[in-house]
Amino acid sequence: MKNTLLIVTLPLVLAACASKAPQKTDIPPLASEQTASSQGRTKKVALSQAARGNASEEDKQEENLPAAELTEELLFKLLSSEIALQRGEWQSAYVTVMSAAQQTRDPRLARRAAEIALAAKQVDEAMAAVRLWRTIAPESDEAAQYYLSFAILGENLAEARPILEQRLKEARPQTRGLLAFQMQRLLARAKDKAAAFALLEDVLAPYGDLPEARLALAQAAFGNGDAERARKEAEAALRIKPDSELAALALAQVTPDKEAAVKRLQDFLNRYPNSRDVRLAHARMLVEMKEYGRARRDFEALLKNDPKDATSLYALGVLAAQTNDLKAAERYLTDYLAVVEEKPDEDRDPSQALLLLAQIAEERKDSAAVLKWLEQIEPGEAYLQAQLKRAQVMAKRGELEAARKLLRDLPAEGEREQAQLIIAEGQLLRDNNQLPAALEVLTQGLKRFPTSTDLLYDYAMLAEKSSLWEEMETSLRKIMQLAPENQHAYNALGYSLAERNIRLDEAYTLIEKALKLAPDDPFILDSMGWVQFRLGRLKEAEALLRRAYELRPDVEIAAHLGEVLWVRGQRDDAQKLWRDAQNKDPQNDTLKSTLARLNVRL
Repeated sequence: MKNTLLIVTLPLVLAACASKAPQKTDIPPLASEQTASSQGRTKKVALSQAARGNASEEDKQEENLPAAELTEELLFKLLSSEIALQRGEWQSAYVTVMSAAQQTRDPRLARRAAEIALAAKQVDEAMAAVRLWRTIAPESDEAAQYYLSFAILGENLAEARPILEQRLKEARPQTRGLLAFQMQRLLARAKDKAAAFALLEDVLAPYGDLPEARLALAQAAFGNGDAERARKEAEAALRIKPDSELAALALAQVTPDKEAAVKRLQDFLNRYPNSRDVRLAHARMLVEMKEYGRARRDFEALLKNDPKDATSLYALGVLAAQTNDLKAAERYLTDYLAVVEEKPDEDRDPSQALLLLAQIAEERKDSAAVLKWLEQIEPGEAYLQAQLKRAQVMAKRGELEAARKLLRDLPAEGEREQAQLIIAEGQLLRDNNQLPAALEVLTQGLKRFPTSTDLLYDYAMLAEKSSLWEEMETSLRKIMQLAPENQHAYNALGYSLAERNIRLDEAYTLIEKALKLAPDDPFILDSMGWVQFRLGRLKEAEALLRRAYELRPDVEIAAHLGEVLWVRGQRDDAQKLWRDAQNKDPQNDTLKSTLARLNVRL
C-alpha cells in the first residue's frame, strides 16, 4: 500500500490540531499610539498601549505586561531597528530590539526580535529571542509553541520533554487526545526520527488507555517506516474503542496489503454500517483497485443515508460512466450539479461534471446538449478545453464561421495558449476539407511563433495531407532541431517515408529513434511494424502490430495488421479484424484505402 493512500479523516484531524509553524509569523511591528507633545516633554506611556492587537490571548495577558515608559530613547531605538530592517540590516535591527526587550521585559519586543531573526533565517538568534520571550511571558501559549518548534527543529529534544509532559498533565481530559495528535505532528518535524519517536512514546506512556495516544504513535511509526509497530498501535486503539472510525482508518492505512486493508474496513462496516468516513475510504480503495461495482455499492449506501451528498453523487456519476451506464451517470451528475448550485462550495468545481455530461451527450450524438453543458463551464482550468470542444461541435453542426469566431475571440495567455487556438482553427478547417485555408492559418501562425513545435507539427501533418512532402519534412526536421527528444517528429517522418515506400532504411532509423524515446507507444510500434512490412519482414511486422493493437485497438493499426495477415495467407483473421474496425469507424481513410487497394469486400 502506498503512503499516499486516500484515507482522509486521520490526516485532516492531525492537520486541524497542528501547531502554528514558526516560519509563518504574523507579528506586527511595535508602534506607539501616542506621541510626545509638541513642547518636547517625554510622556509616560505604558508599552501595553503600543502594538495593541485583537487576539484574545493578547487581551487576556494585557494586565501582565510591564508598565514601562515609552521614552524618546526607546522609541528612537524601535524606529531605528525598523529602518535598519528595511535597509536589509537584520543584525542591527535584531540586536536593538533584543536589547530593548531585555531592558523593558516586554514580551512583544522579544517576539519582534524572534520575527526579525526568522525573516533572516537565523535559527540560533531566533531561538535566543524565543527563550527570552518564554522567560518574560511563561503563561503565553504562543511563546511555548514557538519554543517547542525551535527545540524540536534544533534537535534540542530534551528541552521539549518537560513542556510536552506538562501540557498533557494540565490538559482537560476531553482535549488530551487532540493534544496527542498535535505533539505527533510537531515531533514529525525533527531530523532525528528515532529520538523523536522515543520522546513521543515516553510522554504518551502514562496515557496508554487513550485511543488517540495509540493512534498518534501509530501515525508516527508509520511515518518512520515501521509498519509493524504502527499496526500494533492501531490495533490497540481499536481494542480500547471498538467503534472508533479513526482507529479503523489508521489500521487500514498501515496495512501494507491492499486486499487485507479492504477486508479490515469491510469487517468494521459489518459491525458499524453507518460509519461514513470508513465507508468512503473503503469505496476509494475499491476504485483504486478498479473494483468499480463494489465501490458503486458503497457510494449508493452513502447516498441512501444522505441523498444530497455531493461526494457520493459525483463518484457515482463517474463510476457509472466508467462502466458505460450512461443514463445513470447523467442522472447522478445532474443531481450533483443541482446540489452544488443549491449549496455553493469553493472547494467543489463543477467543471469536470459538466465536461463528463458533455461527453455523454456526444455519445448520444446530441450536439445541442453538448453545447448546453459546455456553455456552463466558467473561466478556470477547464475553460479553454471546453471552448475548444464547443468550437469543434459547432463546426460539425455546420457553423464553421461561428466556431472560428469563437476561437478568435477567446482570451489566451502566453504563446502556448495562442498557438493552441491557431491549431484548433486549422483543425476545424482541415476537418471540413478546407486544406488550403487550414494551411494558411497555420502559416500565419508560424510567422508569429516560428519556434512553436506544436504549430510546426500540425503544419507538417497538413502539408502531408496536401502532398506537400518537402514542406512536411522541413517542418519535422526543424522540430528535431528544436526538441531532439520529440519522438513524434521522428515517428511522423519515418511513417510518411514507409507509407510512400521510399527511403525505407532511413524510415527504419527514424522510427527506431522514436521507439527508443517511447518504447510502449502503440502508434510508434505500429509505424515500426509497417516499415518492417515494407521491408518484407512479415513475421517481425506481425509481432509488432499485434503488440500495438493490444495496447490500443485503433482502427488504423487494425488496417495495417489486417494487411500483414492477408499477405501471410491468414485471410479469415484479416477479414474479422477489418470488420471489427469498420464497425468502430466505417469512414476511416486508412481502412477504406486498404480494402480498396486489396480489392476486399467485407
